Amino acid sequence: MLLREIKNIFHVELNPIYGKDEVASFFYVLIEHYFKLERFVLAIQPNLVIDKNKETILFHALAELKQEKPIQYITGVAHFMDLEFKVNEHVLIPRPETEELVRWILDDIADVGKSIKILDMGTGSGCIPISLAKHLPNAYITALDISPQALSIAKENAETLGVQVDFREADMLGSQGEGEQSYDVIVSNPPYVRELEKTNMRNNVLNNEPGLALFVPDENPLKFYKAIVDFATKQLHKNGSLYLEINQYLGEETKQLLYKSNFNTVELRKDLYGNDRMLKGILNE
Repeated sequence: MLLREIKNIFHVELNPIYGKDEVASFFYVLIEHYFKLERFVLAIQPNLVIDKNKETILFHALAELKQEKPIQYITGVAHFMDLEFKVNEHVLIPRPETEELVRWILDDIADVGKSIKILDMGTGSGCIPISLAKHLPNAYITALDISPQALSIAKENAETLGVQVDFREADMLGSQGEGEQSYDVIVSNPPYVRELEKTNMRNNVLNNEPGLALFVPDENPLKFYKAIVDFATKQLHKNGSLYLEINQYLGEETKQLLYKSNFNTVELRKDLYGNDRMLKGILNE
């Protein structure tokens, strides 16, 4: 079958769900991932024919896209900080906003060769600590998650990408071994989407990504932040830094939580979409 004919079928079947541009992007991601074909291949080979096995792969992906399964879960990979991470339904798909949080940390660490201790709380795929480890060769990085399935993916990503991270199974809402170790930096992208916000979310997120890593009760939306901040006040070195990804609608509330917990120089930043998304606090001496 002609590859361009399959592309047309993708548009006919999927445009009503996603729109023309996103469908084109899906198609090119699939042919590059599975067949190593560049996105311009149809411009130079408009009559390119693919075999039955390749047809089957594409039509299977088409069926999954019709069910609104995220393209990253179909291919099994997501890109973050110019790295390729394995992902599945046990971990959140890394977002561009989280990249901004990582780049903020890296920008603040002027001496990349310095020995530094970092903790990531709620690591998921491991995208935050692994990306930091890639840029900070002398950092000792620990990463926690409550999900053994997520930790398995994170460990595999660290091994594939050639970095050392100490992954541990732990609940952010429970004890993290107070007194064991002090950190220079603590970072977290915890669950922060309120139940009431589900109506604004797309089905591909709601029906596929792990709710454990996404949602918090409407009546206590800052419960993870309270636990993280309380832990950070005990485990950060004095003048240590806490970095958080936050709910865009609760920026001021989360900021005040840090101020009330002995953090100063608290900075709230917007993401690339103009939403309040990141917080940094420095622990008072």
